[in-house]
Formats: sequence, C-alpha cells, structure tokens
Amino acid sequence: MKLQDYKPYLSPALAKTTDIIVGKAEGPYLYDLDGKKYLDFVQGIAVNALGHGHPRVVAAIKEQIDLCIDASYNLVSYPTTLAYAKRIAEIAPGDLSVTFFSNGGSEAIDGAIKLARAATGRPLIVAFRGSFHGRSLGATSVTASASKYRKHYEPLVGGIHFAPYPTPFRWGPRDLSVDPETASEEALLEIKKLFDFIAYPEDVAAFLIEPIMGEGGYVVPPSSFLKGLRKLADEHGILLIFDEIQSGYGRSGKYFASEIHGVVPDIMTIGKAMAGGLPMSGIVSKPEVMEKWLPGMHGTTFGGHPVAAAAGLAVLDVFEEEGILGNVKKQGEYLRGRLSELQKQYPVIGDVRGVGLMNAVEFVHPEDHSPNGEAFSKVRAYSEGHGLLLLGCGVYGNGLRFATPLNVSKEVLDEGLAIFEAALAAL
Repeated sequence: MKLQDYKPYLSPALAKTTDIIVGKAEGPYLYDLDGKKYLDFVQGIAVNALGHGHPRVVAAIKEQIDLCIDASYNLVSYPTTLAYAKRIAEIAPGDLSVTFFSNGGSEAIDGAIKLARAATGRPLIVAFRGSFHGRSLGATSVTASASKYRKHYEPLVGGIHFAPYPTPFRWGPRDLSVDPETASEEALLEIKKLFDFIAYPEDVAAFLIEPIMGEGGYVVPPSSFLKGLRKLADEHGILLIFDEIQSGYGRSGKYFASEIHGVVPDIMTIGKAMAGGLPMSGIVSKPEVMEKWLPGMHGTTFGGHPVAAAAGLAVLDVFEEEGILGNVKKQGEYLRGRLSELQKQYPVIGDVRGVGLMNAVEFVHPEDHSPNGEAFSKVRAYSEGHGLLLLGCGVYGNGLRFATPLNVSKEVLDEGLAIFEAALAAL
C-alpha cells in the first residue's frame, strides 16, 4: 500500500505533509506499515496530549462503546457528557461554566461567532492578523495566518475586520524585531484606529483571538496586550473570545493559556486534545451569555458524543493523577533551554519562543534575518528521514513547532533533539 493508492478515492484538497502510512502508534511513536519507527513531535497537531493510545483513555473508550456508541444528543442525554461538562466547568477560567459540545475546531469557531452575535445583537467581529481558526466558511473568514487559506473563497462571511497581533520578532510592515511591550502598545493603538476609521465599536460583537498563536507561528503575546484588549472590550460592551483549541488542555503549563495572562474571556473555544484523539470540540461561556442562545439557534448531530466524553474524562483523570501540568512546565523549560543553546550555535535559528510545551523556532537568513523557508524544509525533511516528525508554522513557511506529548520525558526530548541538531548540522 502506497500513498498513490489513495488518490483515485480521496480528494486532493487535503494536503499531505508526509507519505507515511501508519501501521500502529504507541506513546510518542508512530510505526509505518513496514515497521519503521518515527518519534512523533506532531501528535495529531497537538491532539494527543498523552501520546498515542494511552491505556487509561483506550480503556475508557472501550468501556463506553460496550454501553452505547451514539443515539444523538439531540434526542437523548448521556451520563459521560454531563460528567465531562461538569469537569470542564471546574477547570475553566473564571465563571465559564456552560459548554456547547461540537466535533472540531472550525465548528466551535463558527458557533462562537454565532453566539457572540446572538448574545450582543451586534454584527461585527474583530479578528487578528496571523490567526488561524479553521477551514469552514466561517472559520476561514476570521483566519489570517496566510492568504492561501482564503484563496478563491471570497466573498467570505461579512462583518469581519482584522487588527495586528503583537508579534515582537516580526512586528510591523517591515518585520522589525521590537520590545514586546512596544508591540503590545502599538497593537492596542491600531485597534483604537480601527474603531476611529472603520468599525464603530458599538457595532462590534466580539474580539476573537488566540491567547497563544498557533498555526501563525506559536507566538506568545505580551500579557499587557490581552489585558488591554479585555479593558477595551469592557469599555464598549464587546465580548472577548479566546480560541484555546490548540493552546488549551495543558499545553501552556496551565489548563488554559488565559491563565498565563491572567485574563478571563467571555467565550472560549476548545478542541484538539480534549478527547484523547477522538473528534470533539466545545464552546464554553458564562451562563448569562449562553442563556441568550435559545433552543434551535444552533445544533449538532454528533456533538456531546458519549464515547468522546468518556475519553475526555480519562484524559483529565490522568492529568490529575500523573501531574501532567508540572511535567509540561519542567520539560518545556528544558526544551526551550536546549533550543536556545542550538540558536547560539546555529545562526539560521533567528528566534526561539514558546511557553510550556508549545514551542517553536523560526529560521532566518543570518545576514538580514529575512524568513528562510528553505532551511525549514530541509530540516523537516532530514528529520523525517531519520525518524523524527515535525511540523511547520507561520505565514512565511519558516517556523517549526514542537508539539510533543504533554507527558513526554527528558529522554524522549533528547532523542528528538539529537536528530534535530543533526539536521541543523546538515544544512
């Protein structure tokens, strides 16, 4: 079996990063059909928080399958879904306590936009350049991590405006590196200019932002920016939506990245790691916001799925019992330290950034720090050829993200870093 065997039967719209056909997966590793072993630092794009096939998650899935696979949450209710919603309310920041379950990140983003408009009666959404929120029509409309995602789809959903995301390493039209607080201050001023020239603030339903940028480059914004955004939202009656689909569920070292910044949103979207590898997402909000979303104003066939909820409960059990958040902080600091050491040795690495186990490097041409996508491509290809899977990020195709399991050990990190360093040396 080869990748070309799939082509007559599956749409080419879904691009493939590798030619690997998986035979099995276990912990931090994938194995192809020939038994070749790969250290997986992609993990389903930050989906498998506990690695592949964690025994507790697998057991929970099997137990629920024996009881009930699905009967549609529109028709009946499931014990696992209620139990999971309660657990989410316990770990969610502030008074976010009511969840609408759905199936994937894009669906959660679409729902969050609908909820914000319904709750405020306002039409406009302000999103941010560099953001990635998904591929559905609504999610594409608020995505600006690369123009390729919007290619051929205009006109998209109306009423969307974009403001700059404070990216200190590449700030402004000339991609200058600036102090984080300078980027924060100027980005907030740009929002005020947006209000002055284009979007009347009392027409804005919500700010929609990733508290740590994902696909756009794994950028950690200054906390002052998100605090300033919260203040602007409160001043104008605007809701604040945090897209925690990639940054949530422990990847930052906290359950949610909002806790890193000390800012509580009004609406939060979650997904990826929340169900141990099964498709699940959610929109979490305050009771007073959710109560304005009346019966029939939104819906889902598979959302609240009992098997996915059972898996999600098992994930949170393991988080508590195995001290996963502590491991994220410890191993994340170690990983960033090693990457910073490599940056000193290899000038092709222009930036090392991240928090917890959400880390990235950005490749540059050393002479002028311009984006170096060729270096990224060579490093990724070398790493794959030597048994390490890595994934890119960023608008210029020159960022490389590390999305290891959250229960990763120092030994596994060293195994991957050895291959990564060899790839750098091969440049």
